[in-house]
Parts: sequence; C-alpha cells; structure tokens
Amino acid sequence: MENKITPELQQKLYDYLTRFITENKKNKIEEIVKWRTRYLTVVLEDIYQPHNASAVLRTCECFGIQDVHIIENRNKYTVNPDVVMGSTKWMNLYKYHGKENNTPDALSALKKQGYRIVATTPHKNDCVITELDMSKGKVALVMGTEIDGITDDVFAMADEFVKIPMYGFTESFNISVTAAMCLHTLSNKLRDSALPWQLPEEDQMSLKVEWVKNILTKPELMEEEFWKQLKSL
Repeated sequence: MENKITPELQQKLYDYLTRFITENKKNKIEEIVKWRTRYLTVVLEDIYQPHNASAVLRTCECFGIQDVHIIENRNKYTVNPDVVMGSTKWMNLYKYHGKENNTPDALSALKKQGYRIVATTPHKNDCVITELDMSKGKVALVMGTEIDGITDDVFAMADEFVKIPMYGFTESFNISVTAAMCLHTLSNKLRDSALPWQLPEEDQMSLKVEWVKNILTKPELMEEEFWKQLKSL
C-alpha cells in the first residue's frame, strides 16, 4: 500500500501524532498556523555575514513568513544557531546554488509562482515601504548584500523598488534592521486587509503535521506505526 497523503489522511495522521504532545503545544500549533503566509516571501541574495542572514530568518518567522529564498552565488549561507534560536525548524528555506550566478534562476522561479519582485534599495525609482500596494499581487521582497546591495540582475528583473525613509548621514540600515522594519510594515498591511494572505487549509494541515514531527523525539517511528494501524483496518 502506497502512503499517499490525501487531505483526509493528513488529518488522521495529525490527529494521531498530536496524541503524543501536550494540549498546550497542540493549541499553539493551531493558533500559529492561522497567521502563516506565503503571500509575502523574502529573498536573500548572497548574504555573506551568517549572523545577519540568521537574524533575518528569525525575524521572518516572528512575522509569520513561511518561505525564505536564499541565493548563494559567492557566499554559502550557514545558519547561526545562537541567532536563529530554532526559528528555522518552523519555516521552509529554499536555496539556489550550483551556478556562478543563481539570481536569474531564483527570480524567474518566483515570477512563475506569481510573485512580484520587489527590491529594497534607496537608489532607483522607489516608493516608501508604507506605500507599497499589496493588493497588486504576491510580493517577493529581495534584499542584497550588506555592502553592495542588490545586484544588476535584481535591478533588471525587479518589478518594483522600495525604500525606508532615512534622515541621517548613514547610507543604509543593517540588513536585519531593514528586514524587521519592512516585514513589520508589510505583514501588518496584509493582516489589516481583506486579501487572501492566509495559507489554504490543505497547506495549513501539511504544516501542522510537519510541526508536530519537529516536536516529537522519534516522529518517523510514530508515523510508521500510524501506517501499520491504517493498513490493518
């Protein structure tokens, strides 16, 4: 028998696995999943300071961003466990590598998924972050390297550009600060809107199953037992 996961089986598997966690943890999962979104996603282009990228991931998780896309051109991204504080176990990370320049492939893939490429930069035909129109479609927010910012490929492929108002001499914010301010603004815009920003029920259930597995000590053994019991019915 093939373990084909239909929505009904997902529900049964979830109900089975949650028998092995506390009611408090189950309630937490049920609450958090309602705030998750893929309407807004984040793209990190070739970040070379692991603690900065890790801080962005932590911020993304706190604001309910489920997917983060990591482009590795010259720099390989490494999670800093002291910074992420376990946040990555609740998220989906997608890495783009294998070529000298992986940016075009990453942005093309996101466009095929219906995302607008919105680049953070204070240098080109940009709008203030608070003025970004979220109703025009899903947003992939691109952030570039700490010193050089986004690459020419991002400039060429971006649909829109945003900036955070600044009133000092310094040219830019730290990337983790930029992420925090942008995501605070845009996630609040989403949740205050009537846009379909929440995950579909089927995606919510898939996430809930994965999250329960992350809590359990030996989830593979418990899932194996679930399928054995199902086959015996």
